[in-house]
Amino acid sequence: MKRRYRIVIPVVIALVLLLTTGVTYAIEEPDPAAADYLSPAVTSAVGGSALDRALRATGVDVRHLTRTSDALVEAYRGNATLFIPAPEAIHPEYLRMLDLLPPTTRIVLVAPAGPTLRAAGLGITAQSRRWTTKAVPPDAEQAAPCRIDEARVAGTAAALRQRYAGTGPACYGHGLIRAHDLAAETYVIGAGDPFRNDRIREHGNERLAVGLLGTRGRMIWLDRHRLEPPPLYASARPEGPDAPPSLYPDAPGDSDTTGPDERPAPDGSPRPGGAGPDDGDSGGAGDDQRADGPAPPDDHPVLDAFPPWFWAMLVLLATAALATALWRARRLGPPVVEPLPVQVRAHETVLGRGRLYRRARAAPHSAEILREAARRRLAHRLRLAPGADLSAAVAAHLRSDEREVRRVLYDFQVTDDGELVWLARALHGLTTAVTHEGDDR
Repeated sequence: MKRRYRIVIPVVIALVLLLTTGVTYAIEEPDPAAADYLSPAVTSAVGGSALDRALRATGVDVRHLTRTSDALVEAYRGNATLFIPAPEAIHPEYLRMLDLLPPTTRIVLVAPAGPTLRAAGLGITAQSRRWTTKAVPPDAEQAAPCRIDEARVAGTAAALRQRYAGTGPACYGHGLIRAHDLAAETYVIGAGDPFRNDRIREHGNERLAVGLLGTRGRMIWLDRHRLEPPPLYASARPEGPDAPPSLYPDAPGDSDTTGPDERPAPDGSPRPGGAGPDDGDSGGAGDDQRADGPAPPDDHPVLDAFPPWFWAMLVLLATAALATALWRARRLGPPVVEPLPVQVRAHETVLGRGRLYRRARAAPHSAEILREAARRRLAHRLRLAPGADLSAAVAAHLRSDEREVRRVLYDFQVTDDGELVWLARALHGLTTAVTHEGDDR
């Protein structure tokens, strides 16, 4: 029972620690899908009201929009920065329209995943992801120096969590990277900490956030956290405002209430008549499945199906199990003396232990046990003080060669059973001679 507890207790302690760590991490880690995450009107820790005030203080015209279609229309007019703090909430069809934005528009994406990057047409790939965000200098953990002016001015900032790889300049250990795939100036940052109320005052976070978002006269803050329906396609309307030709300038927003005859296909041709199961008003996740173009497949569906802390927990559990196995497998030393539950004859005990030693091939260990017993008997028989030279005393008592006595008591190295038998006989003869010699006297 005690041995079972030795295995169970460390495993239970490790599981409790891992569970506590995972729950604490889940509570403390903000969810980009939450309505208050980097919202300009929210004053809580994960909100963005402090950044909103800082941008307005520099003279930037900040506009808060909740519909992607409205944000794209505003950004299409140029001389603006489009800030998307939750890219996963943007429908893939809208992400493809980022390529329509003019060069005078800047796009800033916060921690987008691989499918989002591919849907936007960016040649950037998401690499490793840290457990928590790390504040590093612009040139840290990368071979090439940082060539993004806003990062160099900001200095150390908490921008390293999700790493990215691409052909454009990168900073903060590839936590901030610029893409050259779109006409608009596009930046991808791997952490939302520089924009949060509780982190913006740390290090150079505020300088980095204001530098990325405040270089244009207008800043469009897309405060969107829930996946919206796909856009309404139409041919260009000359009488409409200056907007991308694939958007209705007067799009009704999140609710797709137009009939099939009013919703042409992506190439501009009318759809076949008749209402079908995919037409009409169907919000939420069903609209994502009803999109005209399928979302890009994920390269690692199994890995992305669970959060990073789940895989970290599995690694820690495997490490704890391996450490427990190594701990239990190590040799603890010689056999422990325990009280026998029944009376066993002496010769049976000797034979049993002898067989155990022989099976374990412990001839050297057995030889040391025999020597220790013989030395103890000889020292007691000769009444030697502690620390006295036993070999010299025995040799003088028997009038024999001291070197031969020392060889038997200390020096002879036993390697097999034959040598162990010889040593046992020699020790027996030595102790018998001293005992009988004392009796004769």
